[in-house]
Amino acid sequence: MASDVDIPPQSQDSMPAYEDRMDPAPDYMPRHLGVGKLDGKVALVTGGDSGIGRAVSVLFAREGAKIAIAYLKETEDAESTRDLVEAEGSEALLLKGDLGDKAHAEDVVARTVDRFGRLDIVINNAAQQWLDQDLTELEESRLRRIIDSNVMAPVFVTQAALPHLKDGAVMVNTTSVNAFKGNANLEANSTTRGATLAFSRSMAEQLIDKGIRVNAVAPGPVWTPFIPGSMPPEMVEGFGKHVPMGRPGQPWEIATSYLFLASSDGSYFNGQTLHPNGGKIVGA
Repeated sequence: MASDVDIPPQSQDSMPAYEDRMDPAPDYMPRHLGVGKLDGKVALVTGGDSGIGRAVSVLFAREGAKIAIAYLKETEDAESTRDLVEAEGSEALLLKGDLGDKAHAEDVVARTVDRFGRLDIVINNAAQQWLDQDLTELEESRLRRIIDSNVMAPVFVTQAALPHLKDGAVMVNTTSVNAFKGNANLEANSTTRGATLAFSRSMAEQLIDKGIRVNAVAPGPVWTPFIPGSMPPEMVEGFGKHVPMGRPGQPWEIATSYLFLASSDGSYFNGQTLHPNGGKIVGA
């Protein structure tokens, strides 16, 4: 998407929202031919049905990985992503359900290993967000929902995955620019993203002796279903123009960070965070 393309006002009454209802459609397709960076690998991508997760799934498939796509309820989006993965000559497994339920997270990992025989890459990307205009009005039910989605789910998935991860395995967790700078309208989401960051750094220290690298990606404003799903139309209009580049990122632009960290290109990265955020300078 060029910087002079405006995003019109729109919203969806759903979280997560649906990619096929967005205008304009997010740009998720890789820009370069695959060179086999992930040949023979199996990747579990949570939230892989849409947004950054879809872009990661397609890019990883192009580079040779087989993909397990975990998603909450957006079956139509998930099926579209499966088709895109298969169009790259790879295989995809769709896994529907709430990863905040530990039993389901365990089942997702077990089914991935049953289908593909191994697990090499875990992308903890699934999350939810809502606007929080005033902390005193934040409902306990919503706070617990976002914590289940954004904190408990990656912990549960990681716990289930660890027995299957061997020397050379990789984990990449999605955090956010808001974990570093805060966001007055997204207190709950920013807090959980900070937890993801700390979790990533802690696991990086714990697992490196086993040969498992753990890193994070902290996107800035990206045109994904998060945006119309969590914001009123007037806030969606012109989304992303506040960053130095003057536009939102597209999912394909973010996915390349995950590929770098998941492949041998990032072999000397552990406990680190990449910042595809349109030029916002934040602490590392």
